[in-house]
This record gives sequence, C-alpha cells and structure tokens, in this order.
Amino acid sequence: MTDTPLRDHARYWRTPLLPGADLVTADYHEHSFAPHWHEAYTIPVIERGAECFRYRGAQHVAASGTVPVINPGEVHTGSRAVDEGWSYRVMYVPIDYLHDLAGEIAGRAQPLPWFPSEVIHDLDLAHRLSRAHRLLEADAGRRRLLDNPAAGPHPASDLLAVEGALIDALSTLLKRYARTEEAPLGPAAHVAPGAHDARVETMKALLAADLATPLRVADLAQAVGLSAFHATRLFTQATGLPPHAWRTQLRLQRALAPLREGRTVADVAAAQGFTDQSHFTRHFRRMFGVPPGRWQSE
Repeated sequence: MTDTPLRDHARYWRTPLLPGADLVTADYHEHSFAPHWHEAYTIPVIERGAECFRYRGAQHVAASGTVPVINPGEVHTGSRAVDEGWSYRVMYVPIDYLHDLAGEIAGRAQPLPWFPSEVIHDLDLAHRLSRAHRLLEADAGRRRLLDNPAAGPHPASDLLAVEGALIDALSTLLKRYARTEEAPLGPAAHVAPGAHDARVETMKALLAADLATPLRVADLAQAVGLSAFHATRLFTQATGLPPHAWRTQLRLQRALAPLREGRTVADVAAAQGFTDQSHFTRHFRRMFGVPPGRWQSE
C-alpha cells in the first residue's frame, strides 16, 4: 500500500467587508512561487507546516503560528520548508485600507505603514488574523447561499462580529509592528540600492503606460539617459527584478480586475500583452498558485 500524494489546493475569494481585497485559503505541498510582488499588503498566517521564502535579500522560514507580512511592491518567493508543505490563510489588503486604518488608530494622518522583514512570532496576533479570516470566509459562503434561491433559507452573518474581528486583527498588527517608509526599519532591514531613484520611477512609468505595447531596453535607457546595461542594472537593483519580469508581474496584477468582471481568459491575456493564453496561464499559476480560469470561478 502506498501513501496517497498530497495535492496542492488554493481557493481565492472576495468579500464586500474588505473592499478591493483578495483572500486565499490554501494548502501547498509541491508548488513553488517564482519571484513576484503584489500591489497590496500580503498578510498571511501559517496554520500548519512551514514555508520558506526569499525576501529583502535574505532567506526566511515561517512556521505554524507565525505571520510573515510582505509589503506592497516587494519581490519575494515561496516554497515548502518541510516535507508536508504548508497551509495558510492570506489577506491581500489594499494599501488605502490599511493606510486609512492607521490614521484612524492614531487620530491623525499617518505616513504609509511599513513592516520589517522579519517573520512575526506572535501567537495572539496569529489567532486574531486566523479568526478574522475564518469569519470572513464563512460570511462569504453564506452570501453565496443567499444568492442561490435553490439553497433554501440560510442564516445571515453577524456582521458586527465579522467586521469587528477584521478591524481587531489588522489594528493589532499595525499597533504592534507597523513602521513607516520614512523611518529606519532596523539594522536587519534590506533597502535596495536606488530604490527611491527618480530614474527607476521613470522606467516603471514607461513600462506601465501601455502593457500591450512591446518595449526594448533601449527605450528605457533613452528615457533616463543611461546605457542599456546601466539602466537594466539600476532597475534590477532597485526592484529585485529585471524590467521584463517586473512588467510581467504588473500585467498579471492588471489582469485580475477584468477576470473578476467575467472577461474570458483569452481576451484578458491578449489585452495584457501576453503572447497567447498558455503563456498567460503559465505565469498566472506561478504567481497565484492556481490557473486563471480556476481563480475566476471562485
């Protein structure tokens, strides 16, 4: 008798209680995430096993009960750290939501919250985040049943309890661990050379202007007055990815909204400048752990 191999599973979903956010409940055993970044704050809680990931120039391990927060725009990887893989719950929280919450906590406008690179070891925080995620997921399930007349009557959620748990979890994270971009992040922090260079921002803007239009490194170099070699090196040092890989990540981020709206995978792939649907699907799965059609159907 042979053991049944463990299978990867990920379910993405959304909730009106956290507008603009994506949430995921996942078990990963074989999948490895290539270097990528997200436009939102990535706030996971590891519930089983352990994940290893490269972030800010160092290798990290996040075991059960830890919270490895990733800041928006920061390149990172992800793979199993133990044979059994890892299970986690993740909130991809929009920048504006967390920024506004930080201001509400302080009672005045705040700089953008930023989190140090170290994995957070705080069982109380992990419990709060896990509880909030579970309540949001249960509420999302109830909403789907209420939208389906064939499912019959189903009790509604206690929205005060659900939203209260969400605000409690995220405000606890902010109060205990948030820093700001303007403040030092401590001696262990890794700040990429040229991270705030105006030339990098110029190249980013050019790469993002029209994602379906082909660009050459020479176009970027000319825009910032550098050689192709020096433009590529500056961009890679600042962002953690070469220009073509950074642009691919942006295309994937921009693909999410039209997928949510119900556009076909083929149409979205073409609109975002991918050579074909299979090319888009391959990159999408490497970043999100599921193919775009599966992500769209959740």
